[in-house]
Amino acid sequence: MITSILLPDLLAPVLLLVAAWVMPSVVKPTLPFGVRVPADHVDDPLITEQRRIYRWWIGGAGLALVLAGLVVSVLVQKVLVPVLLVVAALAVVTPAYVRARSVIRSAKQREEWYRGLRQTVSADTSRAVRPPFPWLWALPALLVLAATIVSGIVRYPDLPATPTLHYTASGTPDRTAAKSVGSAFGVVFVQVAITALFLGIAYATPRFRPDLDPAHPRSSAAQHRRYASSLTRALLLFAACVNLTILATASQIWSRGTAFAILPVVLPTVVGALGLLGFALRYGQGGHRLPTTPEPHRDATERDDDRFWKGGLLYVNRADHAVFVPKRFGIGWTLNFGHPLAVGGFVVLLAAVIVIPLVVR
Repeated sequence: MITSILLPDLLAPVLLLVAAWVMPSVVKPTLPFGVRVPADHVDDPLITEQRRIYRWWIGGAGLALVLAGLVVSVLVQKVLVPVLLVVAALAVVTPAYVRARSVIRSAKQREEWYRGLRQTVSADTSRAVRPPFPWLWALPALLVLAATIVSGIVRYPDLPATPTLHYTASGTPDRTAAKSVGSAFGVVFVQVAITALFLGIAYATPRFRPDLDPAHPRSSAAQHRRYASSLTRALLLFAACVNLTILATASQIWSRGTAFAILPVVLPTVVGALGLLGFALRYGQGGHRLPTTPEPHRDATERDDDRFWKGGLLYVNRADHAVFVPKRFGIGWTLNFGHPLAVGGFVVLLAAVIVIPLVVR
């Protein structure tokens, strides 16, 4: 009973804290805490110190939060507890990130780290040839989706007149509905939407713009191509893990049991999330941790474009025609909120996130 309560309550905040702790090792060395710095300052003692302070804070405050969450989850078995713990985890990470970013950016401006440097931008012209979509890697997610649909069709005639649609964190049913295609297959509709989303992201990933090192454009372009190709496969495998979680959820909803086992539901997604985290540590953002082939060093440095990044997280540049740009603190890409298509797509996605759960409910 205690495990079934603690696992869903603490899982998300613990994963968030772990990801935040390792993120300084994932991002490019020239982008500590979202601040663009020249290559000759990546080992600056100030930056090293800020990483150390940040990690000590995440580790210490995060451990205190987890211990407090253990107590709260046992004493207060409420639906909002997991949400509140995630908010608390964000409250731990945010000030540490903001402080480190502020200190590094102030030193950069005060000491004029970019003075006298030749700032340029490099592009990978070989991206005109698009790689084929790795359908074999998408097959596991599609097979699990098909298994969920077939299982639902087979079980539908035997479902009770009012099947259980929701369970509490402790695994007891708390909501039922009249039997219908909508109530019985609501979770399948969500699974279809999630699968389509992951397939779309995986298809687009190799086509997003890279963030190349103008001092070593060829080797950084090769790193990015390997990174994008591997990230596509990693995302497709994560989609399969998420679909396994949805299949386990649907199977328990369609069963006649009176309790809900949380471990088989969350385990596939947890394994997939840890796999993505391992991928991030292995490759680094943009693939910068991958080995490179030697090439002549060019007298060029990455452009100082901090003014377009709000807090190092939100990119707003109306003069940039790219809809997606590489993240500065994280892995993958983010939207250019200065582009009308990006803003429109974000609104549609936000509406879907709000509407789909209401429809399923």
